[in-house]
Amino acid sequence: MRIYFLSCTPAILKLNGTYAGGVDLFERHIDADLSDYILCEIVPGENLQPVNFFLSADLLSSPPDFMDVYLSEGDALIYIRRFESRETRLSVIFQTRFEGNLITVFSQGETYLSIEGKDYSINPIGGRFKSVRAEEKAIAGYPVLALYGGDGLIIISHTGAQLFANEIIFAEFGTTFKVGVKFGTCTAAEAHCEYSYDGQRLTLIASKTVENHPTDSRILHFAFFESLMTFGDFTKYLSPELAPRAGDLKDYLGKFTGVTVPTEKFYKSHPDEQAAGLVYPERENLFIIKYFAVKINDGKIDNIYPV
Repeated sequence: MRIYFLSCTPAILKLNGTYAGGVDLFERHIDADLSDYILCEIVPGENLQPVNFFLSADLLSSPPDFMDVYLSEGDALIYIRRFESRETRLSVIFQTRFEGNLITVFSQGETYLSIEGKDYSINPIGGRFKSVRAEEKAIAGYPVLALYGGDGLIIISHTGAQLFANEIIFAEFGTTFKVGVKFGTCTAAEAHCEYSYDGQRLTLIASKTVENHPTDSRILHFAFFESLMTFGDFTKYLSPELAPRAGDLKDYLGKFTGVTVPTEKFYKSHPDEQAAGLVYPERENLFIIKYFAVKINDGKIDNIYPV
């Protein structure tokens, strides 16, 4: 079985204690028999703790919480998405009182948000909140607290509930809440969303997807699948013959949540296909990749089929 390794931060890979190379966001692979039960250790820098695991069928069917596994055509891709820090001292980054709630951002290995009021919650919020700026705002007349960390935004209600958490391009507070969110697509697409607010929850009332970059003909099929996934104007990629059937495509392709470049092994097996890997959630931290290819005539897609 071919096993691909990726890591959220540069690291080295050890197999049964022997150095096997570097690991980062570019795919590196080994060919292995799962019955050999190989001990893998991935060691990052930046004072982060390594992770280790045995390559086995159990690992690929039920990954630990620091790992995402993607399965496709007898191959597996292992992505280490989180390393624990060796630094475990508690350090308060930001603290304030808001509408009777004590809001605290602190680090203890990871960065956390604690909200103490009528209820209590604590959640990891990511390294972008190692520096925090807070502003009191209002949506539909209800007070909210906006926490900014880099390009991240968290909104907390007057009752101490976390209403929103995402990376943003812009945010506008008023009678409604308007926000722009980036998609990691080849057209640099953005979602521009508008929410109403009743004092308890945000409700999406309007949304549009804006694609900012023109599409290179060599990656038109990736742009199409990403546009379909992000509710963009994907029909513009279809031929006049296929466009009338655009409404059937979501049922045909299913509920995929990502689009990926096929592996080197796939390209060697299917050198003439213009294909993309569609990512389907299977269970917690486990995903299935299915490959779909397109035929393009006169710059438009006029056939889509599984490979």
